[in-house]
Amino acid sequence: MSDPTPLPQREDTENTLGFCHAVLFDLDGTLADTAPDLAAAVNKMRHDRGLEMVPLEQLRPLASAGARGLIGGAFGIGPEDHEFASMREEFLANYEADLCIETTLFPGIAEVLDDLDARGVRWGIVTNKVARLTEPLVAQLGLEERAGCVVSGDTTPHSKPHPAPLLHAARDLNIAPERVVYVGDDLRDVQAGFAAGMKTVAAAYGYCGNDIPPTQWHAQHVVQSPAELQQLLRDIG
Repeated sequence: MSDPTPLPQREDTENTLGFCHAVLFDLDGTLADTAPDLAAAVNKMRHDRGLEMVPLEQLRPLASAGARGLIGGAFGIGPEDHEFASMREEFLANYEADLCIETTLFPGIAEVLDDLDARGVRWGIVTNKVARLTEPLVAQLGLEERAGCVVSGDTTPHSKPHPAPLLHAARDLNIAPERVVYVGDDLRDVQAGFAAGMKTVAAAYGYCGNDIPPTQWHAQHVVQSPAELQQLLRDIG
């Protein structure tokens, strides 16, 4: 599913992030592997309709797009369909009921966050997931007391790729956007970070559910694993 928003275009071509004072992370597909529970929510919808389950690996790349991606993958419809709104509410209700059954932090992410905490680098979360889902999930993952800020998809009037959520997070942290790095696994994350004036890192280990590969998102850096991300953040922090 290609995002219609244009790719960010940087004037600088150096593959560098410069010195950063804070790191912001996308949630689904960057910090946490939420795909199993998201897929279960949409597969419950199929089960209730007498349909076969869609394999997790088929739905996994769509997880970063939330309800739009999962319902599209499972039923072949989009927001323009007259049934989408009611199906979205059904999906969200299913997901909210079993929010953190199989969801875990990606292997190596705990070490990334521990390292940032140990070095006194502030970090936060900016996601398009609505607050009623974000807040309990962040708490169940044990991140609520550690994150310097948590910005959800409905915290501001706009969601990513609009820069408003990222700028809101920078204000919460009281750090200038140009001193913040944003890490995400979706093209919209890079677009939002670029629009906010932040440095961007594409998490290629995540879902990356877009026809355009992460190496072509024009992020300042692309990482293939949380371990690579940890080393990168050490180098710039």
